Amino acid sequence: MAFKQSLFAFMLIAGGSPVMASQQEPVAPSAAPEAPPTARYCLRVDPATGSRMETIRCETRADWAAMDVDVDAEWAKWGVRVVTATPGYGA
Repeated sequence: MAFKQSLFAFMLIAGGSPVMASQQEPVAPSAAPEAPPTARYCLRVDPATGSRMETIRCETRADWAAMDVDVDAEWAKWGVRVVTATPGYGA
């Protein structure tokens, strides 16, 4: 009886191995996605002094450029999301 259970367990593990091996890790984009000029690009930034809380700041491409930040270069390491305005919402 124990042999049958061991054999069954082995078959389950062996059968699932090719499926697990074929799944690839998601690839992080190397540049920020294209969006309208009013879109806000959210990046992780250094936390305030004395805090360990992660800070996320959302600014337009022009605002990041004014702070000497190249969004495309920083996106792979610090990019979180792109927020675009929905027409008629929050206007």
